[in-house]
Amino acid sequence: MTTLTKTEGEKAPTGPDSFLSVRDLRVRFSTEDGIVKAVDGLSFDVERGRTLGIVGESGSGKSVTNLTILGLHNPKSSTVEGEILLEGKDLVTASEKEMEKLRGNKVAMIFQDPLTALSPYYTVGRQIAEPFMKHTGASKKEARERAIEMLTKVGIPQPKTRVDDYPHQFSGGMRQRAMIAMALVCDPDLLIADEPTTALDVTVQAQILDLLKDLQQEFGSAIIFITHDLGVISDMADDLLVMYSGRAVERGSVREVLREPRHPYTWGLLSSMPRLGGSTSQPLTPIPGSPPSLLNPPSGCPFHPRCTFTGEVPGDRCSTERPPLGAGRAAACHLTAEQKQTIFIDKIQPRLR
Repeated sequence: MTTLTKTEGEKAPTGPDSFLSVRDLRVRFSTEDGIVKAVDGLSFDVERGRTLGIVGESGSGKSVTNLTILGLHNPKSSTVEGEILLEGKDLVTASEKEMEKLRGNKVAMIFQDPLTALSPYYTVGRQIAEPFMKHTGASKKEARERAIEMLTKVGIPQPKTRVDDYPHQFSGGMRQRAMIAMALVCDPDLLIADEPTTALDVTVQAQILDLLKDLQQEFGSAIIFITHDLGVISDMADDLLVMYSGRAVERGSVREVLREPRHPYTWGLLSSMPRLGGSTSQPLTPIPGSPPSLLNPPSGCPFHPRCTFTGEVPGDRCSTERPPLGAGRAAACHLTAEQKQTIFIDKIQPRLR
């Protein structure tokens, strides 16, 4: 059975326009090897009409967080604690029947791989029409017309004939557009995009990103955009959350975080990313080591085994004391503000030029 518990932890103040508020979210999975701490005390807000970008390496808890928002965790092997407030309603304690009314209607998700997310046995049009009929009570004829309308909106050519095609008859970019059409068919207030452009070439990727921005303006949706690509985030997001080992380690507007990052992990992500117009003689600087095991995460700051700046912090605070993430623009690091600024200007910024 899934355990539903309210816990105390780091609190980020809820803004007046917050549509979604996640508070001290903790997600555990029971395995044969032990308990996996997939998400460990996460808090953030998403406002209407704005896009929150979530970045981090594989295994940092990005996708688990958003699957939990949709209530798609396995109740037999998972434990969920904390609050997920959607317009003030706590989704953690919501029943499955209540979640079914929300999924695809008020909250929708674009999955990373449309070829596996779309059923090969049904036409694309039927899969787009199904949630529309379920949530609105529309007839099959009305739902088919709505599916054609949505295929037109996402730029599928000849939508009146392609509506009867199967997913394997679509290209990768067109399948992703069909997934977007399915997610938006009921005009959701919150759209979760889980690395929707990872498998696409750069030209199709740009088209999909432009499409999402245009549709957000039309529908006024809040968007959570999950990716490991900071270049995509800089173009898509208004606000940015950097995750590591199931926790948020830095938060702020996308401009603040990318221009003046304050956490060593964010420095590492930026330093390891190739830059257009950068010096070809300047080597990329990878983050040393590997992400920690979520079965047995490190004590203290979860990044300290890979951090090259632990020597700047007196004593053994990095290995014994978990740094808090404050409200607003913040980074969970024991370095002082003066140390962060000096290190960034002297050591990190030259790598990013």
